[in-house]
Amino acid sequence: MNYQVILDFWFNEKTQPLWFAKSDEFDQLILKNFKNIHQQAAQAELWKWRDTTEGRLAEIIVLDQFSRNLYRDSPKAFAQDALALALAQEAIHLGLDQKLTEDYRKFLYMPFMHSESKIIHEQALKLFQDLGNPINLDFEIKHKVIIDRFGRYPHRNAILGRESTAEEIEFLTQPNSSF
Repeated sequence: MNYQVILDFWFNEKTQPLWFAKSDEFDQLILKNFKNIHQQAAQAELWKWRDTTEGRLAEIIVLDQFSRNLYRDSPKAFAQDALALALAQEAIHLGLDQKLTEDYRKFLYMPFMHSESKIIHEQALKLFQDLGNPINLDFEIKHKVIIDRFGRYPHRNAILGRESTAEEIEFLTQPNSSF
């Protein structure tokens, strides 16, 4: 499969409203069409895609976004986060992010937002500030506040088999406590 298939699918106007929605139908569509390519990405077999900026972005989308659709409510949803983040960090180090449109860049930066590292969120905040999209910046700030407070996302605890603290349990009863 060519990386352009990923980009055409992900940035299609019919797909965009589903980007951050919980939809069994959308999850099944990704499962049907992209499970095999996801497995290849998870095994770092798509390294040739990294020859182009857009190919690298497609690999990051497969690892970061498709993982969440394919394995919703499972530890596998987060299993590729480190690889997606490393690829995004390298792309930024090489200045490749500056070659992308705003819509593309926000998905290059998304692994930073998904990280459970305070250090990574310092960088994420700067990236999303520089991106100049107030909606994306607001979401990064909301994510960063949770990481700064807990050092992790409490809404992942049950999925990842982590024990929640009393403070986290209380937090999870509040609106906007999970994404």
